[in-house]
Amino acid sequence: MEFSQGFIDAGPYRTRYMHAGSTPGDTSKPLLLLLHGTTGHAEAYVRNLAAHAEHFNVYAVDFIGHGYSTKPEHPLEIAHYVDQVLELIAALGYDSASLSGESLGGWVAARLAQLRPDKVDRLVLNTMGGTMANPVVMEQVYTLSMEAAKDPSWERVKARLEWLMADPTMVTHDLIRTRQMIFEQPDWQMACEMNMALQNLEIRKRNMLSDDDLRAIDAPALIIWTTKDPSGPVEEGRRIAEMMPHGTLAVIADAGHWPQYEQPEIFNKLSLDFLLENR
Repeated sequence: MEFSQGFIDAGPYRTRYMHAGSTPGDTSKPLLLLLHGTTGHAEAYVRNLAAHAEHFNVYAVDFIGHGYSTKPEHPLEIAHYVDQVLELIAALGYDSASLSGESLGGWVAARLAQLRPDKVDRLVLNTMGGTMANPVVMEQVYTLSMEAAKDPSWERVKARLEWLMADPTMVTHDLIRTRQMIFEQPDWQMACEMNMALQNLEIRKRNMLSDDDLRAIDAPALIIWTTKDPSGPVEEGRRIAEMMPHGTLAVIADAGHWPQYEQPEIFNKLSLDFLLENR
């Protein structure tokens, strides 16, 4: 498919993006932002851009401290990512956007919808973070991420990616090399330490979404969970959907933490059916 990539100054945040759906500056299509997870990058959504670009002006972005975006030299908490997304919506010439977020991206999207309902049209929250603090999972994420940051060898980067997938064969050579190039940046070890802040229990606790926070999210929300998600069970996705006033749960079988990549046809249909409802 035809797409562009580059950088946009979103307030103080130099944000790297992959874009499809409209020519630059054309705001006739509604805006959809695709938000990746911890230590991830825009390529987490390469299998979703084409389908969504038929209906939306789509930007998959690198969070600050991730990919090729600005890498602040301080611990990154949810408020920092929320600020980046708000600045990005404004920089792209929109008043609001639909947000599709995986893991950390879902956490950020949900918090933004709670705090600034005027900025969010619809939410797709995909194996989202922010409601659980499992020390075992947090230790796995921290250890695999920091090992790969200190030694971005093929095998360590591959191990970090395999944690995401129900089927390890989904971790292609192309995906490994894409992430390895990011991890080979001179400032990546520092950046990884900063984006690992949310794996610290005390920091995580003060950023978590409470039940009252979830109840306060008024935007229509599709909660997507999987049968083999390593971060938490389907029951957590169901609980989140029940807490939100306009939440709906969809479960994808035989996928792990990246269903948008592992089962793109199913994910794209679920996502578009929801995002285009009543349009």
